[in-house]
Amino acid sequence: MKSTTLFPGRYVQGVDALKQLGKEVSRLGDHAFVICDPFVYENLLSDFKSEMEGAINISLEKFEGECSDEEIARLVSAAKQLKVNVVVGVGGGKTLDTAKAVAHELKIPVAIVPTIASTDAPCSALSVIYTPQGEFKRYLILDKNPDLVLVDTKVVANAPARFLVAGMGDALATWFEAESCKQSHAGNMSGDVGSMTAYALAKLCFETLLEYGFEAKMACEAKSVVPALEHVVEANTLLSGLGFESGGLAAAHAIHNGLTALQPTHAYFHGEKVAIGTLASLILTDKDRNVIDQVFSFCESVGLPTTLADIGLKEVTDEELMRVATLACAEGETIHNEPFPVTPSKVFYALKTMDAIGNSRKAGK
Repeated sequence: MKSTTLFPGRYVQGVDALKQLGKEVSRLGDHAFVICDPFVYENLLSDFKSEMEGAINISLEKFEGECSDEEIARLVSAAKQLKVNVVVGVGGGKTLDTAKAVAHELKIPVAIVPTIASTDAPCSALSVIYTPQGEFKRYLILDKNPDLVLVDTKVVANAPARFLVAGMGDALATWFEAESCKQSHAGNMSGDVGSMTAYALAKLCFETLLEYGFEAKMACEAKSVVPALEHVVEANTLLSGLGFESGGLAAAHAIHNGLTALQPTHAYFHGEKVAIGTLASLILTDKDRNVIDQVFSFCESVGLPTTLADIGLKEVTDEELMRVATLACAEGETIHNEPFPVTPSKVFYALKTMDAIGNSRKAGK
């Protein structure tokens, strides 16, 4: 049986890493198309623009908010006119996924610069495509992983802690989904089975969150870079990215995808919805009670959602919840990587039970 493990070309993390962005990107090309999310465009350009201009030519473009086919096409057209030879994405997960997709279409290198540690998107050869309205549409598998991933932890520490916590929610799914794929011999994002390296990194991701997650959140709230914050940024970004891509996805992300069909969830981050998917997956996969308690306790300690109300679904109907479950079980969804047959009714009941447990714990019962 053949295994494949996927890695970014170069990973750089630390305080003031942005100061060497131009130098790092110059390894890849001499004219960069720099896609910035609106916050970066308006607030962080001074942290890296002059340094980049001293190393290479740059053309700046503002990301318009959704990683959609329409936005990708707009940016590809602009980049072609400028005759750039490297793409740089600076911002949050959807900005980065868009930059990867643009570079994929242009067949040129891409450098990824996350300014928050809210998802495991940066390192992967994958872009999650949404509709312009924000509903999940499909996964776009790319030809290769980013050539460079650069994370300035001082920038991450100065972002709202909710972003870091959402990243923990995304990373929380990594080990459980990789273990399901390992048991079922399901393919990872390359289509091959994962390696022992991938599964070990996925487990290290989970262990790092449990050990350092609360302290990292406190550090971020204090806008302080301490070892615990560095560990969790690495877990959210590198370990989770390697773990999900090379280990594989299963129920948690499929449930997330189903949840995006309900408009109230659009106000919540990807990782917050993945956390709900993870908790429901523990019920679905009949995990030991101690594991369920451990994961609920972790989510409560860092402020991740533990009930449907926490992601805007306080008044959700059974009909709406069954729609989520049905979409989670759509043909080709990663939920079918679980080592047993999964049906919409099983997902529906798992979500209902997860919500009941979360509410019971909130009530102190």
